[in-house]
Amino acid sequence: MEKICFELENIALTYFDQTIVEIERLAIHQFDRIGIVGKNGAGKSTLLKLLAGMIQPARGKVHRHADFAYFDQLSEPEQSEVDYELIGKLAIPETSIDHFSGGEQTRLKLAQIFSDYHEGLLLDEPTTHLDADGTQFFIDELTYYYGALVLVSHDRYVLDKLVNKIWEVEDGRVKEYTGNYSNYTAQKEQERSQQAEEREKYLKEKSRLLKAAEEKMKKAEKITEASSRTSKKETKAKANRMFETKSKGTSQKSVERAAKALEKRVEQLDEIEAPKEEQIIRFHQTKALELHNKFPIMADRLKLQAGGKTLLEEASFQFPLGKTIAITGKNGSGKTTLLRHIMNQGEGLTISPKAVFGVYEQLDYKFTKDATVIDYMKDHSDHADSKIRSVLHAMNFTGNDLKKNIRDLSGGEATRLVLCQLFLGRYNLLILDEPTNFLDVFCIEALERFLKGYEGTVLLVSHDRTFVQHVADCEYRLEGKKLNLTI
Repeated sequence: MEKICFELENIALTYFDQTIVEIERLAIHQFDRIGIVGKNGAGKSTLLKLLAGMIQPARGKVHRHADFAYFDQLSEPEQSEVDYELIGKLAIPETSIDHFSGGEQTRLKLAQIFSDYHEGLLLDEPTTHLDADGTQFFIDELTYYYGALVLVSHDRYVLDKLVNKIWEVEDGRVKEYTGNYSNYTAQKEQERSQQAEEREKYLKEKSRLLKAAEEKMKKAEKITEASSRTSKKETKAKANRMFETKSKGTSQKSVERAAKALEKRVEQLDEIEAPKEEQIIRFHQTKALELHNKFPIMADRLKLQAGGKTLLEEASFQFPLGKTIAITGKNGSGKTTLLRHIMNQGEGLTISPKAVFGVYEQLDYKFTKDATVIDYMKDHSDHADSKIRSVLHAMNFTGNDLKKNIRDLSGGEATRLVLCQLFLGRYNLLILDEPTNFLDVFCIEALERFLKGYEGTVLLVSHDRTFVQHVADCEYRLEGKKLNLTI
């Protein structure tokens, strides 16, 4: 029988007296490979910190029966011994940690964890700053890992390759699903179908009962009308028929009681909510923003340099109108530099004179002016209020979120708002540099739907291969100072 590595019993996690997560019982066994998913703020990282003993529950106990390592995407690496072979495999520079980029810090922290064996690994967004090669190395290292793996990740490709269980954190509860992320989404779709069927049955039964109650009430009214037509005089003259009148009155009350009983049954029915359906939102552009060039961005023998290093040599390309074009390649190959060269309409490029760029860069977004979320969006969009609210809702801005001051938004919330503003803004050409990095899986899927409904041209850089597969009409790989069309 497999050893139990972690046990959670009767857990309540609170924040400012508000319960975030409640767990009756969960166990992690020796060879479990668990992926934790949920919306931003649902409590995924908090759950991982609870397992690691970094925070304590307001109620309940966490039993740890295994040696484990914990990876936090936000912490800086510490000085420690690292396996020399891993330094080479992960291309970790031999310089001071102070000069490491985000990707280099991530690779060093992973090398430190992989340098020693642990019975359990608790990993929080470990691939956020890794390129495709780094992500593949991470997958290869863990494919045959002999221990318990608990992974918080928004990378669906990683979740599909590494996990055999999904923990979904939603509305303060943790629900377990068997299989990888694709299995999980299939099960969720099946749940939605079953819910839709149950909803249909509920509506039919409710309609049947209400109709039967209405017919009973009509019958009672007819009995009342028939009784009232018998005048007082006739009643006195027909004293011998008193029993008949009484019978009619009794019959009327009996029918009314039956009608009320049916109405009571309607009230007692368990209401089945309609399943949430995620619709593609269409972003129609005004005539003024329409482009007519078949290729709004073109390059002829473009040479691109940065810091004395040649990134592109004699590159020629034509990016087609109304398509989503993905640029992929290793970290440091020049993808972001190329995007900036395009948005600055640099030398060697021919760009449509009517092009209006909307740009998302990998920045720590912070707003400086006071405005509510909804007012900010209205000021930066010509779309109707209903469309604005639909887009914000898709990116998990609901209820009181719309009234939040944009200056008080977290980094993740600010990122989501910037993406909403780009799709609703007065642009016809979007440039997106790693737009999925700080989004949860559900917001990434919402972004995919945005792209499918967007009429303009989109140029994006992303290491998320599942995202690229879902949205890209064509993909160019920047490698060896060349930009080659791959799909």
